[in-house]
Amino acid sequence: MRFEKTGILLVNLGTPDAPTAPAVKRYLRQFLSDKRVVDTSPLLWWPLLRGVILPLRSPRVAKLYQSIWMEEGSPLLVYSRRQQQALSARLPDIPVVLGMSYGRPSLDNAMAELVENGVTNIIVLPLYPQYSCSTVAAVWDELARILALYRRIPGVNFIRDYADHPAYINALAGTVRKSFAQYGEPDLLLMSYHGIPQRYADEGDDYPQRCRDTTRELVGALEIAPEKTMMTFQSRFGREPWLTPYTDETLKMLPEKGIKHIQVMCPGFAADCLETLEEIAEQNREIFLEAGGEKYEYIPALNDDAAHIEMMVQLVSRYR
Repeated sequence: MRFEKTGILLVNLGTPDAPTAPAVKRYLRQFLSDKRVVDTSPLLWWPLLRGVILPLRSPRVAKLYQSIWMEEGSPLLVYSRRQQQALSARLPDIPVVLGMSYGRPSLDNAMAELVENGVTNIIVLPLYPQYSCSTVAAVWDELARILALYRRIPGVNFIRDYADHPAYINALAGTVRKSFAQYGEPDLLLMSYHGIPQRYADEGDDYPQRCRDTTRELVGALEIAPEKTMMTFQSRFGREPWLTPYTDETLKMLPEKGIKHIQVMCPGFAADCLETLEEIAEQNREIFLEAGGEKYEYIPALNDDAAHIEMMVQLVSRYR
C-alpha cells in the first residue's frame, strides 16, 4: 500500500540577496533572461541585457532597494517567510515550503526539501492572484524543468490563480475598509496592477481580464460607487506599449479633474516589495502631490494578514 503525504509549495517572484549592485545584477540577470518575461530573440536581447541594461540599471535599482530594505532583509522575502510560517501554523501536519522563481530560496531547493520530506503530492500555490504568462506560467515552466530531473515525481496540483476567489476579495476589502476608517473615504480608490506588454494580451494572455475580475468583485464587495474607483497598470519596462492606463501618467492628471484625495492599493501583489513600497508608496505619491493632489495614502499588500492566510487555507484545502 502506497503511503500518501501532501506538501505545499508557496511561490513568489524573488528578490536580490542584498541591496547592492552586484546582488541586484545577479538577480536581474536571471529574471530578465527568462523568455516568459522578455521574449525577444536571445541573439538580440542578451547582448543588450548584459552590455547595457545590467551595468546601468543594477546600481540604480540597488539604491531603490536600500530605501525599503528591512532589518530582516528584503520586504518580499520577509513577508513571504511570514506567510509560510503562518500557513504552516494553520496546517501543522502538512509541510509548507517557500520557493522563488528567481534568486533564493530557489524552486530547486524547495522541491528537494519536499521530496526529502517524503511528500508524494504537492500543492503549488503561486502567489499571483491574476494569472499571467510572465509570472504563473514561468513557475510552471521551472517546475517542469526541475521535475524532469527526478526519476519518481510527485503528484502536482497547480493553482492557476485566484483573482475572484471570495476569500481573496474579502481580504482585500478588509484592508480597504481599515484604510477608509483611518484616513477617511477618498475621492478615488485607485487599484494599480503590475503591467505586461499589450502584445502579450493580444496573443492570448488573459491577465487583463483577471485584473478586471478582481476589480469588479472588490468594488461590489465594498459597495462603493464605480465612478469612485479606477484601475491602472504600473511598472512598465522597455519601449513597446504596455497595458493602459499607466498609473504614473494617470496620477499626473487626476488633480486637475478635482480629485485631491486618493488611496492606492496593488491587488496583484501578495506581498509588499520594491514595486509597492518604493514605486507606489514613494515615487507615485510624489507625482500626485506635485501635480496638485493633497492627500495620498498607500494601502499595504495583504502580506501575512490573517484574512490572507485564511484565503490560502481555503485554496489548498480542496486538494488535501
